Amino acid sequence: MFWLKFISKLIKTLQSKEDPHNIAMGFALGSIIGLTPFWSLHNLLVFVLILIFNVSIPTALFGIFFFSCFAYFFDPQFHNLGYFLLVKIEFLKPIWTYLYNIPIAPLTKFYNTVVLGSLVVSLATFFPVYWGFKQIVKLYQSKMADKVNKFKIMQIIKANKFFQMYQKIKLQ
Repeated sequence: MFWLKFISKLIKTLQSKEDPHNIAMGFALGSIIGLTPFWSLHNLLVFVLILIFNVSIPTALFGIFFFSCFAYFFDPQFHNLGYFLLVKIEFLKPIWTYLYNIPIAPLTKFYNTVVLGSLVVSLATFFPVYWGFKQIVKLYQSKMADKVNKFKIMQIIKANKFFQMYQKIKLQ
């Protein structure tokens, strides 16, 4: 039931007349949470940004899910990058020491090589992810939405009694 709602909300968001910027920004912000270990202070900040700004929450959740699926495969590379930034670059060591000694900074877990490496990668890929997904949304809304509605699976989802009840409740 959860997956049916999730997929229908995502498709409804893509087929809506919502600005592709808002949809893509939700996906890009979700990519930050999805690529980094979940229980970090910066993820709380990104989640608050998702709630405050006018971005698509369903696509943000999709971005979290999508990037979480394969982030673990990149953990060794995230570790290597984090280790390089924490240990190998000498002029950054006083900054890391200072951050670790102030009260709130240890909650960010930047002393963890995987957290630091994955955050740097997620911030570096933020704009390419945003731009790429925005192009996908524009393409989908202009050329593919009508074709997707004709698929047999979409007709089954729309004919589902739970989906119809959900639509009636949502319209009220």
